[in-house]
Amino acid sequence: MRLTNKEYQTYVASISPKSPILKNMLNAFWVGGLICCLGQLLMNGYSALGLKEDLAGTATSASLIFLSALLTGLSVYDDIAKFAGAGTLVPITGFANSIASPAVEFQTEGVVTGVCVKMFTIAGPVLVFGTCASVVYGIIYYLVQLF
Repeated sequence: MRLTNKEYQTYVASISPKSPILKNMLNAFWVGGLICCLGQLLMNGYSALGLKEDLAGTATSASLIFLSALLTGLSVYDDIAKFAGAGTLVPITGFANSIASPAVEFQTEGVVTGVCVKMFTIAGPVLVFGTCASVVYGIIYYLVQLF
């Protein structure tokens, strides 16, 4: 059976399950908002304990990274991500998950060849390009400041 691209696209569209876009957006919105609210609660709590704003922000970031890595290790974060989709990609928790998830998945291959090698398979390109971009932007900023 030979199909043109258009016929194939029509066929795939007819048998593909319909995505509940509105429900997915709503779940992503409220779960992402809940993660942000947790971050704000942690920030307020650390501030109430007497930490200055910059130190409270650092403690909040560290706490969110720890919680995300812990929940990833316990396979809870994946369940939340299946439900909330992009709502779990709130930058710091999603990044921590992207590092911890391959480490957990490949731990059976050993510490060096499994965990250490695979840990940055997802986050590695982000780190490399982010670092390179910051160097380029820093050089441009420096040159602009000279003139």
